[in-house]
Amino acid sequence: MELLAAAFSAACAVDHDSSTSESDTRDSAAGHLPGSESSSTPGNGTTPEECPALTDSPTTLTEALQMIHPIPADSWRNLIEQIGLLYQEYRDKSTLQEIETRRQQDAEIQSNSDESRAGEDMPEEEEEEEEEELASPPERRALPQICLLSNPHSRFNLWQDLPEIQSSGILDILQPEEVKLQEAMFELVTSEASYYKSLNLLVSHFMENERLKKILHPSEAHILFSNVLDVMAVSERFLLELEHRMEENIVISDVCDIVYRYAADHFSVYITYVSNQTYQERTYKQLLQEKAAFRELIAQLELDPKCKGLPFSSFLILPFQRITRLKLLVQNILKRVEERSDREGTALDAHKELEMVVKACNEGVRKMSRTEQMISIQKKMEFKIKSVPIISHSRWLLKQGELQQMSGPKTSRTLRTKKLFREIYLFLFNDLLVICRQIPGDKYQVFDSAPRGLLRVEELEDQGQTLANVFILRLLENADDREATYMLKASSQSEMKRWMTSLAPNRRTKFVSFTSRLLDCPQVQCVHPYVAQQPDELTLELADILNILEKTEDGWIFGERLHDQERGWFPSSMTEEILNPKIRSQNLKECFRVHKMEDPQRSQNKDRRKLGSRNRQ
Repeated sequence: MELLAAAFSAACAVDHDSSTSESDTRDSAAGHLPGSESSSTPGNGTTPEECPALTDSPTTLTEALQMIHPIPADSWRNLIEQIGLLYQEYRDKSTLQEIETRRQQDAEIQSNSDESRAGEDMPEEEEEEEEEELASPPERRALPQICLLSNPHSRFNLWQDLPEIQSSGILDILQPEEVKLQEAMFELVTSEASYYKSLNLLVSHFMENERLKKILHPSEAHILFSNVLDVMAVSERFLLELEHRMEENIVISDVCDIVYRYAADHFSVYITYVSNQTYQERTYKQLLQEKAAFRELIAQLELDPKCKGLPFSSFLILPFQRITRLKLLVQNILKRVEERSDREGTALDAHKELEMVVKACNEGVRKMSRTEQMISIQKKMEFKIKSVPIISHSRWLLKQGELQQMSGPKTSRTLRTKKLFREIYLFLFNDLLVICRQIPGDKYQVFDSAPRGLLRVEELEDQGQTLANVFILRLLENADDREATYMLKASSQSEMKRWMTSLAPNRRTKFVSFTSRLLDCPQVQCVHPYVAQQPDELTLELADILNILEKTEDGWIFGERLHDQERGWFPSSMTEEILNPKIRSQNLKECFRVHKMEDPQRSQNKDRRKLGSRNRQ
């Protein structure tokens, strides 16, 4: 079972650059302040005399905050109540928009590069013909269309589209980067409202349904819904504080200080809920199989228009998805705040606390599933050698599977050998390798073992089809305290690479990892969700960005996800390569900034800063 990130479809951070494409004119205009060399105020063509509110316009955010009136409470509450998207819909549409934006950027850079090269190679006598051709739009790479994006009702609510923002003239005051930061903070608030709306539907429409209460035993209801009421109560208080912050001023001062406080003091309710995931999924499947009344009622409730065609399971996993999504939204804010500012400090603090919560959630899920798995493996093993205790709180399975071992001594290894290979079965744990042979009764006879830290692997050079996908595994100290060597054959190139990567995790890969801090590396983005099928695989969510560490000819990639540095294998067909080197470099720079170590100066600033009671003008 995959972790929190694998809970069906977790969310990814949204870059509001993509959402504001139709407002580029306003964004570019926001880079000019009234009173500059331009003869008129950018954006609407009015002069300072015609727009008194912009006379003596501020040049800093602090001055802008002093001049702009707050959003009326009723106006803000109406906006929240009118959010039409359930959280599941919002998440899917936002990630699809992000994917499409990167596709467009890639297409543009490729088109510009092709045109540039063509211009350099063009003979002089062909220049006139080329000028005529340029009159028509240049052809670009055909992009797969996402139907949701062509739907006029699928637009996101933007901060700069609020009537109060439009009428205030603030868009002519703020710099473009500040506008983008406002959009990122605004998205965190509105997405929390959408999340609360979906959470409330889970409680009111499903959990509190009288017929469902009669069908479920109290223990079944407790496992199925866990502490969702506590989660919803925290979300309600969290949203209320975000609303109050929005009501203070139409220019949002900050939201990450609120996020930090809630992550540190209140988000432990998510850990409790997520840790119950293993039992929740099992109970839900059992109820569907064993209770026809439950199955029929859930199907009936799902058909209600309020659910918008979404299944009950998508509501159950909302807390799994939201806590990860919230961390990515804070990352999006962190990418846009000014460096070494107070707002960068609160964003880094909030991100660090959220990382701790997400890590605890993941560990909670792991603990439940791993213990059961280790008990099951222990029961299947019979030791031909000295018994090794398998069950341990600090041990978990990394990979298991069958390989072919080269049989006979080296002197007799010829293609005429009656049976060149024989089957063996490997269980690889995070700290131990166990080598077995499968025996009748779904049992495994253990004949060797070694600590994982004493394993070395070496790829065998291509020696023809018979010895293809063969590698050498060396145990520096095996169960008999001796060095042992195994020549092993995998079923495919990708399977060989996957075993070598798991057996020797520090082995050099084809491409460098994030930790090398190079400013370019082959990258892909996820365009189709993928749920890991094996422990060494990585669950992918839409719009995930990953560095490529290793590739195989049969369609597998070993990658490192940028936002959390998780590594694993996945099918290349689930992703698209990011061709634009500028985008790849920017992705890495943003990642370095998000994960940079806390410097002493920022620690001193943090000590002086009282989160939650900031002085706002």
